[in-house]
Amino acid sequence: MPKVSDLFFKTAIVWLILGIGAGLQMAISGDHGAFPAHAHINLLGWVTSAIFGGYYALNPAKAARKIAMIHYGLYTAGLVVMLPALYLMLQGNPAFEPIVAGGSLIVAAAVLIFAFVVFSAGSVRSVSGLSPATL
Repeated sequence: MPKVSDLFFKTAIVWLILGIGAGLQMAISGDHGAFPAHAHINLLGWVTSAIFGGYYALNPAKAARKIAMIHYGLYTAGLVVMLPALYLMLQGNPAFEPIVAGGSLIVAAAVLIFAFVVFSAGSVRSVSGLSPATL
């Protein structure tokens, strides 16, 4: 399995555990005010990360490109910024809203990078015949 796939799958499992933890915390406390954060943790963290991992596992030529690891790093960083801040904001801390916005922009940029990967050719070819540094 390509390294980027393995990283996305492992990170997805971490988000799944955190999402379940957030759900349990809401159920135990009876306060469901952070349910949008719980949904974001599960959908953006667990589900979308796993889908990215699956895509790269099915497309090893694209997974081998440097841009795949850039995608992983940027997406994961965006989630690490956005999701805890969203949870805290929904718990009554409006000061976290700018952090949520910043993290959301990072996530959006990473999704655009993924779109580029999906719509680009499987490999980069060199006119000179030399092995190019691939994005």
